[in-house]
Amino acid sequence: MNMGYYLGVDTGGTYTDAVVVDGAATKVVGKAKSLTTRKDLSIGIGGAVDAALSAADVPASDISMVSLSTTLATNALVEGQGGRVALIFIGFDASDEARAGLADALKGDPILRFEGGHGHAGQERAPLDLARLETEVAALADDVVGFAVAAQFATRNPAHEIAAREVIRRVTGRPVTCSHELSANLNGPKRALTALLNARLIGMIDRLVAACEQHLQRAGIDAPLMVVRGDGALISAAMVRERPIETILSGPAASIVGARWLTGAKDALVSDIGGTTTDVALLKDGLPEIDPEGARVGGFRTMVEAVAMRTTGLGGDSEVHLVTEGLEGGLRLGPRRLIPISLLAVDHGPMVDESLDRALATEVAGEMDGRFVVPMTGTAAGLTAREATVLARIDRPMPLAKALASRLEAAALDRLVARGLVMLSGVTPSDASHVLGRLSAWNSGAAEKALRLMGRRRNGSGERFANDPAVFAQAIVDQLTLQTAECLLEAAFAEDPAFAGHAPETLARHVLLHRGLAHHRGVMQVSARLGVPVIGLGASAPAYYGAVGTMLGCDMILPEHAGVANAIGAVVGQVSQRVTGSVTSPAEGRYAAHLPNGVEIFSDLEAALAKMEATLRAEAMDRAARAGAVEATLLADRKLKEAEIEGRRMFIEAQITVTATGRPRVAHDFEQKE
Repeated sequence: MNMGYYLGVDTGGTYTDAVVVDGAATKVVGKAKSLTTRKDLSIGIGGAVDAALSAADVPASDISMVSLSTTLATNALVEGQGGRVALIFIGFDASDEARAGLADALKGDPILRFEGGHGHAGQERAPLDLARLETEVAALADDVVGFAVAAQFATRNPAHEIAAREVIRRVTGRPVTCSHELSANLNGPKRALTALLNARLIGMIDRLVAACEQHLQRAGIDAPLMVVRGDGALISAAMVRERPIETILSGPAASIVGARWLTGAKDALVSDIGGTTTDVALLKDGLPEIDPEGARVGGFRTMVEAVAMRTTGLGGDSEVHLVTEGLEGGLRLGPRRLIPISLLAVDHGPMVDESLDRALATEVAGEMDGRFVVPMTGTAAGLTAREATVLARIDRPMPLAKALASRLEAAALDRLVARGLVMLSGVTPSDASHVLGRLSAWNSGAAEKALRLMGRRRNGSGERFANDPAVFAQAIVDQLTLQTAECLLEAAFAEDPAFAGHAPETLARHVLLHRGLAHHRGVMQVSARLGVPVIGLGASAPAYYGAVGTMLGCDMILPEHAGVANAIGAVVGQVSQRVTGSVTSPAEGRYAAHLPNGVEIFSDLEAALAKMEATLRAEAMDRAARAGAVEATLLADRKLKEAEIEGRRMFIEAQITVTATGRPRVAHDFEQKE
């Protein structure tokens, strides 16, 4: 039987990768990279896909499955970007807004508070005012890209969230995310946060999936499109459009799967450096660890099941900051991603060169010298008059000084960057690598001018940071080495039970550790090293990670296809869907099964448990089918919580989880060919 070929695509902040794997998933037969094109993602996807098919010498008609992983959702949360959304907050009080980082996540987006919600047993606490809801969401419809709905104890009874969703869809036509759809766990504010972030990401992920589908159609590829979830499992493109939050850590999860496939390593730290982030996770006994508390990205702890991953705003395109405090000063990288000067100059060379040359011709270094701003696509709803004025001025890539009429507009520009409506361009480690000759794909001349210009800035003692661009470039790369090592050390301390209860961030930067890594020999002799190998992934890993391995005293594994590990991981995974439900006891001899369509009361515990498990089995199979699985198998798990009272065992609560796992569906014609 001809199984055809699998096509994996990974869309990152800087590059889109594509890889063609044989139908038995045993070898890479073609791979390619293309720059991610933010304004029209289909261009970058198309460039990578077409080049990979050409390299593999495989016709489009032979592709039987396509799978997509992405870091776009992760990057958006790390950089604080995403569309403007409204949160419908039902049954909570003001103190709940301060929990789980919800107030920080809102960032000024509207919140509508309503009486209502349910109690822990699923009983209605107060009616929901649907007439008022209809009026208020109608007024907001043009100013937001979507709505998030969170009601108290919605996992015990989702009636108010469902009612609100129906009203919002009917009145506004906008996408709606309900918190109970994303998690069955208690903790309303954390569920609200997860729903809010999901709503913010819907437009971005929808554009990505649509761009991929458009090119597949143009290329003549008629195969199912899957997307990698944050735990490494695959789901259908249709499902991910409703639940884009599940793709946070999609790219890193795919890289873990890809690292295992490429190296066969069972125990290692996997470190994946991209343009925007560095993602570190532990591979233990051949499997990635799943974060029991939910994925943490960009400072937010969500309720999304994902690989236990430490994501840091550190990458090849991280912003280089000059630290001017103290006499000598220093450098710091990230967390914001910039368009490297060397990359901007590929398409806009004359404008970039003219601006840099003019700045270099003066003796005094200006604050905005060597900085540029580039317009992006996106909805401009909800902008202030000042923000709208600045955005209208940025009608093409231009020097930053031309975009701002006064210092008062700097805050407005920051808001436009956070909304993803514009991007800044400036000096990055990628530029430093071009100056040092480690990279040559972009405009090295522009990078050299930008580093020369930035190096002229003064430290606390009045001295220039660097007179030689090459010296400055090496300092930037050394800082990247140090911050990468600290990312790996944080992950190592977090995973080592001997250091439980101690902050990994503090331990990773402790002077004693760094003296130990340098094998200090004085009155005290100190030695330290990382105890597991590191698998370095990402296109720039070979350029940077040798020095990281030396600093940490560990084996550094750089596999042959390290630059496309995410795309490989995208096509060698399984489809998996997990659903959870609870049974509680509101009174002695009464058992409440909290079903998706409401609460059902039983007088017999086993009957309640059986009803819940049967409902979850059906739901898991349905979700697995919608996620693109065939021949799914089911695994059920019951966790009962009991207490002993006066010598009697009393039932408190049960949580039942059903997991459906299967292989992804491939194109039908390949299933039937001999």
